[in-house]
Amino acid sequence: MGIRIGVLGGIGPEATGEFYNKLINRLQKKGLIKSNIDFPQIIINSLPAPELIYDQISNEELKPYINGLKELDKFGVDFIVMVCNTIHLFYDELQKEIETPILDLKDELRRLLISKRVKSAFIIGTPNTIKQGLYRFKGTESFEPNKEEMKELTDAIFNFNKGFDKQMQINKVSKICQKYLNKGAKTIILGCTEFAVMLSDEDMPKIDTINVMVDSTIEYSRTKNK
Repeated sequence: MGIRIGVLGGIGPEATGEFYNKLINRLQKKGLIKSNIDFPQIIINSLPAPELIYDQISNEELKPYINGLKELDKFGVDFIVMVCNTIHLFYDELQKEIETPILDLKDELRRLLISKRVKSAFIIGTPNTIKQGLYRFKGTESFEPNKEEMKELTDAIFNFNKGFDKQMQINKVSKICQKYLNKGAKTIILGCTEFAVMLSDEDMPKIDTINVMVDSTIEYSRTKNK
């Protein structure tokens, strides 16, 4: 494809691996790969950065992310995908730090909801993603977790990343999602990449933000390649 893609990952590592595998599979299924040389060059910077799962996110916690973006910027990539939802709260701030364009997940998701005519959704994510309304959009009714459920979801992310009783974390998250589907939400927005990994095999209406990143990456690549 003649494109060099930068991936800011490691937040967490399994979600980054999921993104990479899905991107490769999607390129193949779309018939874009005739031989190995047709794959884009993909440079993954998997960061051992702090989880952005708490109420307050300090400038100190953002430093590894800024440094990681600058490292990718030096590689001369055509654009960067940040495989994390919460970090997109700081999209404008981070874009100012580098020359390379960063894929705007919020805008990509907004366009997807419009195209699919989604009228209502239960949004799960980290506390800041929910509180700051990263995925609240005009025209879509938003259901959001209460304080107790938010703590359960946050703990599930943390424990899942540690590898602690993963099935228990999946069950907790799935139970909360089902509650809001029963309340009238038409779909679940998996507003944290860990939730996209956790619920990948769960049979429920959902919008997987890793899938949104993958599809947008392919579209962006094709546009840049013209």
